[in-house]
Amino acid sequence: MEKYKFETEAVRTQIERSKFLEHSSPLYLTSSFVFEDAEDMRASFAEEKERNIYSRYSNPNSSELIEKVCKMEGAEDGFAFASGMAAVYSTLAALLESEDHIISSRSIFGSTHTLFTQFFPKWNISTSYFKMDELEKIESLITPKTKIIYAESPTNPGVDVLDLEVLGKIAKKHNLIFVVDNCFATPYLQQPIKFGADLVIHSGTKLMDGQGRVLAGITVGSKELMDKVYRFSRITGPALSPFSAWILSKSLETLGLRVDRHCENALKLAHYLENHPKINWVKYPFLKSHPKYEVAKKQMKAGGSVIAFEVKGGIDGGRQFFDSIKLLSLSANLGDSRSIVTHPASTTHSKLTKEEREEVGITDGSVRVSVGLEHIEDIISDIEQALA
Repeated sequence: MEKYKFETEAVRTQIERSKFLEHSSPLYLTSSFVFEDAEDMRASFAEEKERNIYSRYSNPNSSELIEKVCKMEGAEDGFAFASGMAAVYSTLAALLESEDHIISSRSIFGSTHTLFTQFFPKWNISTSYFKMDELEKIESLITPKTKIIYAESPTNPGVDVLDLEVLGKIAKKHNLIFVVDNCFATPYLQQPIKFGADLVIHSGTKLMDGQGRVLAGITVGSKELMDKVYRFSRITGPALSPFSAWILSKSLETLGLRVDRHCENALKLAHYLENHPKINWVKYPFLKSHPKYEVAKKQMKAGGSVIAFEVKGGIDGGRQFFDSIKLLSLSANLGDSRSIVTHPASTTHSKLTKEEREEVGITDGSVRVSVGLEHIEDIISDIEQALA
């Protein structure tokens, strides 16, 4: 089969047309599918045929979305979930057994941290963390029970960058499963499988949808591992709805165009913030001041839509900044067409202790900005008046 460029695959990957020869893929809002006869039914449930049986297992709209993301990421197979966290939990739960051990980067999404520290221990699954700048210490954390290396890059909310190639080589050397949350970058900016990842997870709620309309998640990767994830998920039932899958597949047609503008706006805003007297520090992967700038340039096409920075004055300065915002949205979401400012210490990472937050660079004055598609002069103007 001829392989097209990223943008072409995003637009042209579609399920087979029906007898009506529609140009745009239709919605398949059905819970189940019918069989031609008793033998067709038997063979379908025996998995002698690859076909749709029940939308908890598969649906044409989900299949189109999965095929599209697999092409974008260079993956063999995938499964679409009802949310990003459903993807994280189901992927790991499908692969882990009691007494297994996870090695994870310290800086991860707050809900993932809670999963690792409060829920997995109930099943005797443990986690050891490594710091962003201590990749050389990972091998010392490996035990006979270690099964998975888990990482986000760029991280949420500190926008740190991990060298995926280094992690991939460690995982391969020790025969571990390397799982990457690629939500901040999207497959348009970064394909972790190229650097050794076995599975890649996305919250489709973010840039993949790009307009704050649906909750969704997806995991893609090797056929062998995805078969385990699929069999776990078809029984436990975290499947994405056909309607949300249809929306996401349509959204991916414009992913490249949207992310280009997000990145353009974000870089301009990062440069502005870097020179502002009321800002202590700024982190953005494609700023030369970012400690992992060269790594970001190696594995990413551009810097993404998220910037982290610290307002002077600690919690009081931060509160005054948020209360003065007029145009930008105060929300815990990101990857939206509308710019969003978030206070991680009191929202997405509030379940962490103060010490845990500070260990991953989340101070009381930390701000996360998800830069949207508004005109950059309007975004800067609002932040400027809020800082003033």
